[in-house]
Amino acid sequence: MLTEEQKKQIEIENGKINRALNNIENRIVVFSGKGGVGKTTVSINLACGLILKGHTAGILDADVTGPNVPKMLGVSEQLTTSDNRIIPQKKNGVEVVSLASMVPEEQAIIWRGPLRSKLLNQFIGDVEWGNLDFLIADLPPGTGDEVITMTTKLKPDMAIIVTTPQEVSLIDSKRAIAMAKKMEILNIGLVENMSGLFCPNCGCNIELFGKGGGSKQAKEMGVEFLGSLPIDIETRKAADEGYPIVLQNDSTDISNAMMKIVEMIENISVVGVNRPKVLIK
Repeated sequence: MLTEEQKKQIEIENGKINRALNNIENRIVVFSGKGGVGKTTVSINLACGLILKGHTAGILDADVTGPNVPKMLGVSEQLTTSDNRIIPQKKNGVEVVSLASMVPEEQAIIWRGPLRSKLLNQFIGDVEWGNLDFLIADLPPGTGDEVITMTTKLKPDMAIIVTTPQEVSLIDSKRAIAMAKKMEILNIGLVENMSGLFCPNCGCNIELFGKGGGSKQAKEMGVEFLGSLPIDIETRKAADEGYPIVLQNDSTDISNAMMKIVEMIENISVVGVNRPKVLIK
């Protein structure tokens, strides 16, 4: 049983979350059934792609124990606060909040689920997000506490599941899609990452992890197939140096594919549409 004081605190927390969410037109969660499929790479490039298209966008790094968004966006400063509100960092026009900007790089984050969920609630309600067209939450792999917290509290308009064409990845992404449906997320899209490698010498496409598994799975499960992204060495190098590929080189195959996904998200989004206010209870 919750005490009256605990109930009051939950009510205050939910009120903060409601106020924050009602200033954000589109909330997107990006997750995957397993790690190592390029989920964060997709998240940061989609956010930057939305900025290039003239939208306002932010990224909430919800991978508490493995936060990599600041590194891949080139953010090195610490988070600051004002009037007990967290002020997002800004890089290339993208608003960013991550635990990586609050703890030393070498410090292990050994937190149990309830503490991680509490932090994520704060990252929604206690952050001065302002008015955003899009907020992208980069979730950890799997279907654990952080994913449940984000899909429950963030009330996302869209879920983007990232997979590779490899069968073992598709098994896990199938579970992720099933979870998104169970959480009643209105729009669900699938991105197939690492979909072939163009040989730098001969130019032929090497299908390291297979081909077409993502589009087949999207069709079978009745979700939107957003597109395929090739393996790209330049993208990996750029991410290590803190530069999203859509900003560093807009002529690459992966940049073009990313921007097509951005256009699909724009077509699905509700920017400029009057919709009911969010209410978290």
